[in-house]
Amino acid sequence: MPTTVSATKTRAALRTSARVSLEALLVLLFTTVVLWVLGRMWPIVWPLVIALLITTLTWPVTRFLRRHGWPPGLAASAVTVGFLLLAAGVVVLIAVPVAAQSGELVTGVVGGLQQLREWASGPPLNIGDDEMSAALDTAVGRVQDSMGSIVTATVTGVGTLVNGLVTTVLALFLMFFFLKDGPRFLPWLGRQLPGRLATDVPVVAARSWDTLGAFVRSQAFVGLLDAVFIGLGLWFVGVPLVLPLAALTFVAAFVPIVGALFAGFVAVLIALVSNGPTDALIVLAIIIVVQQLEGNVFQPMVQSRGLGLHAAVVLLAVTLGGSLAGIVGSLLAVPAAALIAVGWTYLREQLSDPAPQPESDVPGTDEPVSDVPAPGRAATAPETA
Repeated sequence: MPTTVSATKTRAALRTSARVSLEALLVLLFTTVVLWVLGRMWPIVWPLVIALLITTLTWPVTRFLRRHGWPPGLAASAVTVGFLLLAAGVVVLIAVPVAAQSGELVTGVVGGLQQLREWASGPPLNIGDDEMSAALDTAVGRVQDSMGSIVTATVTGVGTLVNGLVTTVLALFLMFFFLKDGPRFLPWLGRQLPGRLATDVPVVAARSWDTLGAFVRSQAFVGLLDAVFIGLGLWFVGVPLVLPLAALTFVAAFVPIVGALFAGFVAVLIALVSNGPTDALIVLAIIIVVQQLEGNVFQPMVQSRGLGLHAAVVLLAVTLGGSLAGIVGSLLAVPAAALIAVGWTYLREQLSDPAPQPESDVPGTDEPVSDVPAPGRAATAPETA
């Protein structure tokens, strides 16, 4: 006898699907509104994000000074000034070699273009000088036609530079106040929230802070190792602009996967233009070896606790962040994904049923052997910055 579909079960399934779809749409709408608000408040949010990232990197030094009797204001001031001096020193170390070797780099670029032209004029392309001259004239004409756009872009770049300076100053001030008053934030936040939010929000905030600090410090250390080893390899081969390339490698380490590819591509390109294809292949081999050591040795050792994110999730997060917000999105994608994972883990802990307790094997008693509370039911927030 053929089976028939139950009308009652079908209506129940449709009602459930409709309710789930409506709830999902409400969640997406709420997420869209939050992102829109963040976008409108970006001039404030971006300095705050930078300040938090720098604070997680410099907080261990501040904590060390405070534990050795330094007042909070003095410790925060000393760390802030030290960070400024260190950043200024790094900028000087990068700018001086770039200025000194810029002529050599330009000569190498011209020579590389000449080699490319000679290669294109031979087989299999066989592009003649007349065709290349016509293409060059066309490119020059397009540049002349778009001169107004170039001037507009220059003015926009000046405005961007001014905004960057304002953002940097504001981030440094916020960093100082975070270092000075950070330990008092979670207790104050707990007193402002009602009910169980006074417990849940500080706990999630504390876990998020620990995760963010672990990410920033581990990425900084791994980036430093990459910069040192790749810089030594570039110096050994004789590639120009070693310090700027090493600094680029360090900064690019904060964008997982994509950053390493970009920094390696730039180093190989400069080696190709300046030293030729043989040295470029050597530099490529050095970068591949260092990246393999980073992925299989350095990061597993430094990030022993890890972020709890699969490599595929990291790659997708970086791709999505880059498509939504460019370089800034790529930089913030992995920390944002890690913080979302922290919130989801805590929510799952709170929604999970308590683990069943084993029965006692002792005759005459019904008490369980273990009195360990169920996970995720902590009543107090862990110590944080």
